[in-house]
Amino acid sequence: MKNKIYAGGDEVVADVPDGASIMFGGFGGAGFPNNLIRALARRGTRNITAISNNCGSGDNELGILFKNKQIRKAHASFPGPTANHFQDCYGAGEIELELMAQGILCERLRAQAAGIPAFYTTVGVGTEVAKGKEERVVRGKRCILESALGADYAFIKAWKADRIGNLIYRKAARNFNPLMAAAAETTIVEVDEIVEVGALDPEVIITPSIFVDRIVQVPGR
Repeated sequence: MKNKIYAGGDEVVADVPDGASIMFGGFGGAGFPNNLIRALARRGTRNITAISNNCGSGDNELGILFKNKQIRKAHASFPGPTANHFQDCYGAGEIELELMAQGILCERLRAQAAGIPAFYTTVGVGTEVAKGKEERVVRGKRCILESALGADYAFIKAWKADRIGNLIYRKAARNFNPLMAAAAETTIVEVDEIVEVGALDPEVIITPSIFVDRIVQVPGR
């Protein structure tokens, strides 16, 4: 069986190349893979396409990557009023932004995980987000076509993992992490604790091991 456990954050992101598309879990400060993000900042990977609900808070979360000019495009639903490094980059025309409703972000991730290439929705009809998108009437309602959203990598945060990668999350830190884990080609997870196979109650496992490729334990968080 493949060993999924890595010794540290720098090792687990060592092969993430320039130009990679990366999903980052987290919402409102909870469930962000901050140790993986800082490891990516140290590695210096550039021209990243970032998919995240938020775009950082000061130097925290994705803020350090925007500060370092490592992100070239962002797909987000709530960049956030404290995302000052993102705002500086966007104001200077240094990054592209696709802004979308939070529910649409979730559904695009879910569609990717389910193998659904696109879906029609009434959300955004007649607004700027509809520009350039196919429109049709479904059951008497105007709808626009939204595409599934995947990525090369997902960087996620979980509470516990067993040695093969089954994951459980802690309360609100669950948020976008399970969807992103299922929608990426390679999923990298930082956890508080790694336990033996069989130690997790199957009824509380949220992300099955099949979606997890790499695990790193970050103690003391």
